[in-house]
Amino acid sequence: MQTKKYIKKGLLALVIAVALVGAGYGMSSAVKTADHPAAAVTKTSDIPMVPANFSDLAEKVRPGVVNIQVVKSVKNAGFEFPFPFRIPENPHGGPEQQGVGSGFVISADGYILTNNHVVHEATEIKVKLADGKEYDAKVVGRDLKTDLALLKAEGASGLHALQLGDSDSLKVGNWVVAVGSPFGLEQTVTAGIVSAKGRVIGSGPYDNFIQTDASINPGNSGGPLLNMEGEVVGINTAIFSQSGGNVGIGFAIPVNMAKEIAPQLKEKGHVTRGWLGVGIQKITPELAKSFGLKEEKGALVSQVVKSGPADKGGLETGDVIVEFDGKKISDSNELPRMVASIPIGKAVSVKVLRAGSLVDREVKIGEMEEQKEEVASVSTRKPLGMSVQNITPEIAKGLGLKSETGILVARVVPGSPAAKANIRSGDVIQQVNKKPVKDVEDFKQQIENAKDQETILLLIQRGESTLFAALTPGKV
Repeated sequence: MQTKKYIKKGLLALVIAVALVGAGYGMSSAVKTADHPAAAVTKTSDIPMVPANFSDLAEKVRPGVVNIQVVKSVKNAGFEFPFPFRIPENPHGGPEQQGVGSGFVISADGYILTNNHVVHEATEIKVKLADGKEYDAKVVGRDLKTDLALLKAEGASGLHALQLGDSDSLKVGNWVVAVGSPFGLEQTVTAGIVSAKGRVIGSGPYDNFIQTDASINPGNSGGPLLNMEGEVVGINTAIFSQSGGNVGIGFAIPVNMAKEIAPQLKEKGHVTRGWLGVGIQKITPELAKSFGLKEEKGALVSQVVKSGPADKGGLETGDVIVEFDGKKISDSNELPRMVASIPIGKAVSVKVLRAGSLVDREVKIGEMEEQKEEVASVSTRKPLGMSVQNITPEIAKGLGLKSETGILVARVVPGSPAAKANIRSGDVIQQVNKKPVKDVEDFKQQIENAKDQETILLLIQRGESTLFAALTPGKV
């Protein structure tokens, strides 16, 4: 979809789009010089060079890559993805929002994987193959937390399914190829290298992106990132950009994550994840010193949900989780992904540092409740770039909120008006223009009442603090 994400001056600027990898780079050999006679000689033949061409690979995979066209009714578009769009005539009444994205076939009977944001709130979905054939498609399942969606091309059979590879085996510097529809230009092929792995860009709790020097632009979202064997190793999703165009830093969801999620989307339409029942945070040098830690590794438990799995298993606030289910925790970002993959009801061993001593505990993993987002929308068609939901007793308990007043910000689109106003996921909106907010409907009404104002003043609770945010709704 032509979805733009920007974060400037310290906030990551992202345009949600499928990564088409940019121009490749040659590699030079290290040589022994007179100044360094003992330096090891690296032969040019030992270094992977630029392939002669990618034409055979492109021909092999293009039949399995699809162009996705969607239609959304503006009244249903909400604030989730404020990208530019044109407004054609709608014979059914009211304007429509149109956009394009990419995807790829994972089974011959028409199942297609793409980004959730490509098909979010779509009223019509069409997929177009490389040979020009078109099919109506429906959403079989979606997962907001990883931005993945599974589609089914209705009546399709005998499609060319792409082979799924192993993203864990990727190495920094490996060549990769991407195919997609930048700006609706179908079947565009580009190439580049893997720049980094395990990137956390703030898009969700399970960030683990492959970074590539990809040429990514609006309309590319959901297409495949492929290795040199033609296997899918990632689903291209976002780029860093200060202008909205490609600057050579793209991000793809590892295909191994998609391989775990896709079967659940096909079977249940959603993803079931394990739940530990703790709030965690990264260990900074200052925290490490305060807790008497020798190194900045592990996940610091900042909160334990009462009667949750961790509470029942004996974990305490201030514990540092250093090992989970036999796997060491180097960074706090690793723990949510580990917990999510554990089967519900399984008892796992957890090792924590508590007051300088290593403590062993056993925790029976619970099931994470899916939080359904209620996206606020108003008739002004001015996007805010965030989704909000009512605060239930369970949510208040899980987040450690003292009351259920206000509404919870469930998601903020990077680069959106909400992001520019420094609103974050997990914030609680208490007031709109100095008037208390009761629930989502009240919030929507107050935003509607302020539709003629250039700036809307919000009072936000963030942890133990409150702050004001000046929100300027976007233009379409």
